Amino acid sequence: MEVINLSESNSIFNQYLAEIRDHEIQKDPLRFRKNLQRFGELFAYEISKTLDFKVCEVKTPLGVAKVPKLDQQPVLATILRAGLPLQQGLLEIFDRAENAFISAYRKYDDKGEFHIEFEYLASPDLNEKVAILSDPMLASGSSMEIGYKALLQKGEPSHVHLVAIIASKKGVEYVQKSIQADNVTLWVGAIDDEMTVKSYIVPGLGDAGDLAFGPKVDSH
Repeated sequence: MEVINLSESNSIFNQYLAEIRDHEIQKDPLRFRKNLQRFGELFAYEISKTLDFKVCEVKTPLGVAKVPKLDQQPVLATILRAGLPLQQGLLEIFDRAENAFISAYRKYDDKGEFHIEFEYLASPDLNEKVAILSDPMLASGSSMEIGYKALLQKGEPSHVHLVAIIASKKGVEYVQKSIQADNVTLWVGAIDDEMTVKSYIVPGLGDAGDLAFGPKVDSH
């Protein structure tokens, strides 16, 4: 699996990465959601460079121009709820794309330990289509693995792009080990070395879902 880390080269991407980590800027949920959306747009632009295009003729007021146009729109998938602003950013660029939504969450037991619970998937047919599965944080990697395997219930994509803004080193290694497919690419914005015992990335940014939409009753 190829891993592409967009923060390895200097661009405006890193400016948004600094803002989304900043605990003071995080106090504005509107700004936080907007930055998640911006990441989606930037990831979409980079992913678009890998897709197939065909040359089409476009009539202008003065003549005809030959322009490469996207041959097929990808299917955009995300894991609820933190992935919604990121998904919206991808959709701003791939504005005619079909969408898929996955319900998966951390289910805690009495000892405070958790596993990823998969509940629901709404998706179009994925056979021979390019799919983009996004989730802001790739911590342990379990959510991304479950989301990927859930999508395969709806067909065999020609290629799957996995997108995470911040990943842990262990999470990247886990996804590479658990998803051994030649037609999968992992896109990340940063890879952090540490992770807490409760699978929160350090330095990370905290709980993306809570920062975007407010804390859940069962957050603690």
